[in-house]
Amino acid sequence: MKTNVNLLWVLTVFFGIVTVVYVAWSLLDPFHGQIEWAGTFMLALSTLLVAFVAFYLDKVHAAQGGELPEDRLDGNIDDGDPEMGFFSPWSWWPIFLAAATALVFLGLAVGFWVSFIGLGLGLISLTGWVYEYYRGLFAR
Repeated sequence: MKTNVNLLWVLTVFFGIVTVVYVAWSLLDPFHGQIEWAGTFMLALSTLLVAFVAFYLDKVHAAQGGELPEDRLDGNIDDGDPEMGFFSPWSWWPIFLAAATALVFLGLAVGFWVSFIGLGLGLISLTGWVYEYYRGLFAR
């Protein structure tokens, strides 16, 4: 992670230099001789964005207390393998929920009445997904 942070700081310096060169180049242009504002703002804001991301990742790296096991070159996969939770391997409910969400957004684009159908199917799908281990073959 520290390598990525250092690369982002290098990228910040690069965008800063490119911004200065762009402004100087636009001022030295014999046809216009003035600052081209769209490109200047784009490059300056790109510099600022990369600086924000580098600063944030630098603070996160300092707060986590150094290198994580998965950041070490000699680390194994199992060293940084935390429990991520339980996921249903054969559940169909996420697919139905995604289809209901697609209907909601289709209704926003085509006709608002379709969103009501998608909302109803979404509530049914969400309820089925939450309660799938309380009924049927996989009840606990």
